[in-house]
Amino acid sequence: MVKHFPHISLEMITHRGQDRNPAIQLFGRRFFVDQTVPELLVEFLLVASSAKKIGNTLLLSKQVFPYLDLLRAWPDKVHLDYTAKACLNLKLFAFLGASKLETRHQSHREHYHKLRDLLSSQERLVVSSTAERTEVLRTLENLFLGFQGVGSERTWCAQSFLPLIRELIGGESIWRETRAKDANVQGWGDALDFFSHNQQLFLARGGELLYLQICNALRQEESLIEMWNTKADLGLSKQERTPECLHKALEDGISGVLNACPKTLGKLATFIDSGVDPETSKHTDKDENGNPRFTRCGWCPAESWQEGLLFAVELLRLCDAAVDPIERLELLEIACAMQVLRSLCAQSARYVDWPQAQGEKAGPLAFVWAVSDPEGRDSVLKQISRRSVSAIQRMIYDAIRHPDIRAVVAQQEREDRACGQKWVDPYKEADGRYGYKLFLTLAKRIGLVVPKRGTGARFVLNDRLLRFLVMSVIRPGERVTYETFKKLVFTHYGIALDSEKIGQACEWHGATRLTMLDGNLDAWVVEMLNASGVLIRLSDSCSLVTNPFDGRKNGL
Repeated sequence: MVKHFPHISLEMITHRGQDRNPAIQLFGRRFFVDQTVPELLVEFLLVASSAKKIGNTLLLSKQVFPYLDLLRAWPDKVHLDYTAKACLNLKLFAFLGASKLETRHQSHREHYHKLRDLLSSQERLVVSSTAERTEVLRTLENLFLGFQGVGSERTWCAQSFLPLIRELIGGESIWRETRAKDANVQGWGDALDFFSHNQQLFLARGGELLYLQICNALRQEESLIEMWNTKADLGLSKQERTPECLHKALEDGISGVLNACPKTLGKLATFIDSGVDPETSKHTDKDENGNPRFTRCGWCPAESWQEGLLFAVELLRLCDAAVDPIERLELLEIACAMQVLRSLCAQSARYVDWPQAQGEKAGPLAFVWAVSDPEGRDSVLKQISRRSVSAIQRMIYDAIRHPDIRAVVAQQEREDRACGQKWVDPYKEADGRYGYKLFLTLAKRIGLVVPKRGTGARFVLNDRLLRFLVMSVIRPGERVTYETFKKLVFTHYGIALDSEKIGQACEWHGATRLTMLDGNLDAWVVEMLNASGVLIRLSDSCSLVTNPFDGRKNGL
């Protein structure tokens, strides 16, 4: 079976066990098709910015990752727990007025007006008239509504803010409408008992898994990382391949992202959420004994440390880049989505025979994505890319049907039938929600696979993805040759761009290497890089690709 980190007891056999699904057994708990791209980042930063606990060791909210000594000596059978604040008052204040009328329960509307009255009566709100006071409140409401991130079609409490600052990052809250209606809930005090904060329907553990992958990478021995860096020719700097340096740099980088906006915004958010009505936050963020309410993380495959290391390095480079906060969040969202796709492929390749047999034709993680030009002008390249998508899906499909996983599924079937429970084959759900259809859906969401609907799915790159690749495989302020750039993209993501790598992709997915491939297959890549302003032409045969977003050079 797959080794897991942390080494906790898996919940596989019981009827409601979270690890029952064969895809979760392979990829970790869990990547899920219903979790959107922005919510992957929100949940990752939620864990990073919250107070955490490993066994009896408490970590403050300003501590992004556990100490290296603790990571390397992680207690056996101990989870990572974190305190996810609900931000219920802040969400109500910002989102209720823009939510659908049918989602506004009477108790919610009453508390919304009470919040506004409490804010209006505050001595700190100094204005000359009642009209001006109302206008200030409306401005504040519009201000925080402007930070609405995802979930605008949902009930107000299930929405999320853009994770610009720590104070805007809250956990998931679900209003249990049917139960509240049956109980004839009237006031806000009673309504608080009908919010669920642990269902994880939208913040569905994907961000937790990404966080654990980085923790898993940071706990590896430096000698092991050095060996893999040399073997895979990753070109990592001393800082990036030394766990102590990478840990500190990433800690500072993510803290910098969370502190990029003026502190006044965070103080306002805290004041609205818990300053005028502390009882709500006490009810949602504390347990019945008055202790912080912890959310328990799942696990990731222990062998995923390699892709976890690449993810950590890419995040560091994006955090160090001199770009505005909103653009950085967009880049970090792509990074999270690309990491999910890479993780699905890398982990699948470890458990299927044919990718390993063709390993020399692939990147260091043993898979290839053959990318075609966005317009699809080359029919041969389009066909190769379509075969590449099909091969990736087949690999993921085969991986979750590994004999060891099938044996566990067979045991589950015996247990269920012995208990008189109806047996439902889990593979349909595994393929659709956690397996190859998750890969295809997520890739389409970020534009890596087109078309969004219909047949003929193929890999492409759009301007946004190409910009991300430049900023994630090249350190800020540095430049590499165009040939080196293509090699780094192949090393990090298995992305094949030129005729040589496209030929290897053909062999990897079982086709014959075509001899008719045009040696100028990647001309469209050069055009896109040139249009983006990151290509420096030295001669007809030599060009440089640069990452110009160096914050240190620009004094940022």
